[in-house]
Amino acid sequence: MHNALILPDKNDRPKTFNAVFPQVEALLVGETDPIAAMANLCASIQQTFQWHWVGFYRVLGDELVLGPFQGPVACSRIAFGKGVCGTAWKEDRTLVVPDVELFPGHIACSPLSRSEVVVPVHGPEGEVLAVLDIDSIAVDDFSSDDVRALENLVRLLEVVY
Repeated sequence: MHNALILPDKNDRPKTFNAVFPQVEALLVGETDPIAAMANLCASIQQTFQWHWVGFYRVLGDELVLGPFQGPVACSRIAFGKGVCGTAWKEDRTLVVPDVELFPGHIACSPLSRSEVVVPVHGPEGEVLAVLDIDSIAVDDFSSDDVRALENLVRLLEVVY
């Protein structure tokens, strides 16, 4: 008999994030390499929530370059201010897009992605060094609780920089 993966219900996500936070915190303590930290953070999020795509784009020069991720192949480079990720970088703020088909200039790396949340990762001087990008196959999948929890997880990563 096949054991089906049981995912947290959307309403249970705050409790699930609360359980995941100390695990990720312990995983990242003492880590000095941001790529290793990004890899473990996105793996932890993906294994817990099974979203379509979870990963990072790193700021390299005047573009975002694909970093560690979990999910199908992705766009390798995104220009400043382009798509959801480039806009979150330009505006230096978390963006939640309930329906990516309604976002002007959305970059469709996967036709299955329907909603998206992008959280900037800041360096010691407050500059954006990367963005955490999460795509869901469900429309309007990300709540304000999800945003707060993801921002808290990203703060753990910011200490590595």
